Amino acid sequence: MNPTRTNGRSSRPRRTEAPAFGAGAGSRRGARLGSPAATRSGGPGRSGGHGRRPAAVQGEFALPKTITPALPAVEAFADLDMPAPLLAALTAQGVSVPFPIQGATLPNTLAGRDALGRGRTGSGKTLAFGLALLARTAGQRAEPCRPLALILVPTRELAQQVTDALTPYARSVKLRLATVVGGMPIGRQANALRGGAEVVVATPGRLKDLIDRGDCRLNQVAITVLDEADQMADMGFMPQVTALLDQVRPEGQRMLFSATLDRNVDRLVRRYLTDPVVHSVDPSAGAVTTMEHHVLHVQGADKHRTTTEIAAREGRVIMFLDTKHAVDRLTQDLLNSGVRAAALHGGKSQPQRTRTLAQFKTGHVTVLVATNVAARGIHVDDLDLVVNVDPPTDHKDYLHRGGRTARAGESGSVVTLVTPNQRRDMTRLMTAAGIVPRTTQVRSGEEALSRITGARTPSGIPVTITAPAAERRKRSASTRGRRSPASAARRRTVPHASYDAAA
Repeated sequence: MNPTRTNGRSSRPRRTEAPAFGAGAGSRRGARLGSPAATRSGGPGRSGGHGRRPAAVQGEFALPKTITPALPAVEAFADLDMPAPLLAALTAQGVSVPFPIQGATLPNTLAGRDALGRGRTGSGKTLAFGLALLARTAGQRAEPCRPLALILVPTRELAQQVTDALTPYARSVKLRLATVVGGMPIGRQANALRGGAEVVVATPGRLKDLIDRGDCRLNQVAITVLDEADQMADMGFMPQVTALLDQVRPEGQRMLFSATLDRNVDRLVRRYLTDPVVHSVDPSAGAVTTMEHHVLHVQGADKHRTTTEIAAREGRVIMFLDTKHAVDRLTQDLLNSGVRAAALHGGKSQPQRTRTLAQFKTGHVTVLVATNVAARGIHVDDLDLVVNVDPPTDHKDYLHRGGRTARAGESGSVVTLVTPNQRRDMTRLMTAAGIVPRTTQVRSGEEALSRITGARTPSGIPVTITAPAAERRKRSASTRGRRSPASAARRRTVPHASYDAAA
């Protein structure tokens, strides 16, 4: 489909002034848009959310009013003006009925309109922007190092999830996807861009690195998507995001999707979106009727035992803690207690993080112990429990952590362990999140703890998490014949090291 704008916007310049921004342009002006965290080197997001960050600007902004009336929503993908191969791919994937955010935005984004969509993770945002982007890029070919469409995301996990979700549809219309994230070899990513990729899914920092190296130019990007824009602002990426947006085609289409819309996002909307079609669904996890919220009052001396019993439950659970060190320590304690646990945080390499997530999704690991790096961009089917071992300090973090459960209409519970000195802060947080939780005083071994969480006594028999057999065979085959005799001799004298869950 022709990417030329159909709403007449290409004939008029993009707005470059707004009272919230001040004068100037480019990266200098973009620097003013960041949160206080933006001035820190690398931003806390580079390390997986370790430590406490200053609270984000509170309060969501009023959604902008659309000047041009939006096209009506559709009830079936077949009603959309999309290439036949895309419709066939949807059928092959078993996708027939659009989620509300897809049905509402796609008629407009397929016509070239800018879009602002709010919806919690699991509401269908990826296909909402992805199908329009692919349909409007189909039939074109990118020059080396010059992509035609860009999807910016805050984390590696979300980048991989978006790539996985869009790959079958991109193949159907013969578009090449490249994933550009930190923690992976930059040379391979540069080669993918040099080979030509119509669509790039990227985190801001790594994309900037590739641009600085001369391996990527954005002047041909006609469609740009910001996914989870509020998290990019919270993580300190706003100066990088605005600098990147200033490099794409100024008359191009922009789509911004987010689970929450705070004032930092408001500034992006006013600066980069022109007369967007607006759709809001599921404003927060607290509004999901299939999700239960529990605050469990525990004593500090009993908290670790309580946590271990919850982890030993039947079924999978994600446990959130504040720091990488705390995550690694709890993971090892759980393994020593007989619980199949694995750690996920920004200190892990991308292959380790990918393997850990795969093991958790298949049930090879039953407890994922994580920092906020797992609070967004991770979709796990049938996950019915999330535990805040360390309560979050920001209500948005609470909502996004909780959003890992009760997805796509399923039920789930969010449990927060609160010690006496944390009760007042937790009450304020819940009020800010618009949630009235069920509060219960619990101790390890008690019936109430088991009833709410499924807690039980762990076996006490230490476990070691090994790579699945198929992965071990693949690793063995890929390295066969490349070892020197001395290396082979050393391996014969050293027992094979299995994958530890904390790796």
